[in-house]
Amino acid sequence: MTDLENDWDKLLHIKTTGRDDTISDLVRYPYEPTDYTVLEQLARSGYIDKRNTVVDYGCGKGRVSFFLTSQTKCHAIGIEYNPRLYERACTNQQTTPRGNRVTLLQQDAVNFTVPEQVDCCFFFNPFAVEILSTVLDNLQDSCKNAPRDILLIFYYPSPAYTEYLAELSHLTLIDTIDCRPGEKYSDPREKLLVFRLSSQ
Repeated sequence: MTDLENDWDKLLHIKTTGRDDTISDLVRYPYEPTDYTVLEQLARSGYIDKRNTVVDYGCGKGRVSFFLTSQTKCHAIGIEYNPRLYERACTNQQTTPRGNRVTLLQQDAVNFTVPEQVDCCFFFNPFAVEILSTVLDNLQDSCKNAPRDILLIFYYPSPAYTEYLAELSHLTLIDTIDCRPGEKYSDPREKLLVFRLSSQ
């Protein structure tokens, strides 16, 4: 674990480090926190600010939600299936600044009804494509009911995700952010893919 990981956790008064495999299976994947270096790049990208409401699918211990609300003043909704991780996120919410800008829900993502104020979503491979497909259908339904564009941000996308997303005509890839620029042996998956889901 790098000093940066510890430093940000201390600054935000949260504990989000460490992988967690509890109740993960073939369609719901283990918790692994997004590196703070990646979240710093996302916060600087200009895609998220105080006007936005971000859904963090598979929020785990809440790192993405708490960091983004702290750094961009956005609102966030964390969706977590695992009750143990949800409880950890709730504990973190009690101690972090701007925790009141985060709504945490213990819920299966496929059953989450997307509120009309949601205009951005974050995914770090939380579940299999079968679940992602239903989640994207739910997002598209929300767009139809309350016309707007929603940004979908995918960190470290799996090959299955990349192939599936490329097939969807209602998604437009608008940016690719290299998360390890300049590294000699960089992992090609170390990136943020930013798509626009349009109501049209």
